[in-house]
Amino acid sequence: MDSVLVLLGAGAIGQAVARRVAGDRHVVVADVKPDTAGAAAEALRAAGLRASTARVDVASRDSVLEVVDTASTIGNITGLVHAAGVSPSQASVERILEVDLYGTAVVLEEFGHVIAPGGSAVVIASQSGHRLEALSAEQNRGLAVTPAAQLLALPFLRPEAIRDELHAYQLSKRGNSLRVMAEAARWGTFGARVNAISPGIILTPLGEDELNGPRGEGYRRMIALSPARRAGTPEEVANVAALLMGPEGGFITGSDVLMDGGVTASYFYGALKDG
Repeated sequence: MDSVLVLLGAGAIGQAVARRVAGDRHVVVADVKPDTAGAAAEALRAAGLRASTARVDVASRDSVLEVVDTASTIGNITGLVHAAGVSPSQASVERILEVDLYGTAVVLEEFGHVIAPGGSAVVIASQSGHRLEALSAEQNRGLAVTPAAQLLALPFLRPEAIRDELHAYQLSKRGNSLRVMAEAARWGTFGARVNAISPGIILTPLGEDELNGPRGEGYRRMIALSPARRAGTPEEVANVAALLMGPEGGFITGSDVLMDGGVTASYFYGALKDG
């Protein structure tokens, strides 16, 4: 049987990671927009990779299970790149929590049942999760281990407890990091690994939406006052994913790699601290 890499979310970062880590694996490209999945699969095929498409809404367990079934009919699932998500400028509080938080929990639950021994996964989180204020130990544990079906019923995740879309996004991405840590313990029992990457502002169409959206001035200030003084690229995220998913990263699991050009460092200890 073939070895399969599943890509959830066919944006620029997901495509860059898939190109870098696919190797001789068949790539199943799944996105909520079939046209986006089709264009990404065509680009991967043009780069010499084997690719097919599926539709997925990660906020629907049935939809995620359909992708699991599709990929499993092709071969053994040895890799997962979870890059699907919505940003604060794209969606409501409720939709952000459904897609970015609940959806990630569902993906890790369901793919945790089928990932092959020796397989690996990477979840694309965000620098935003690192700038959220400290949560209580109970809240952290709730984000990490509450079954997905019960997750959005936690009191601090109810819509009335959320300040705005950015707060929902920060909670979701903090939850992604904690969920990856908890799932790593489960995945390790059958010899698989899972890690997260928390990128900062990356030059993608989604990144451009943020830079030109209602919070654009703040994001441009982040870049200007960060140690790197620039945005990142999808290829740089793919470099980190290649380490985490490959044999050289075999001792790394349950981790979250923050790569934001030093924005978070500046936010807590540098020029962004008082702004």
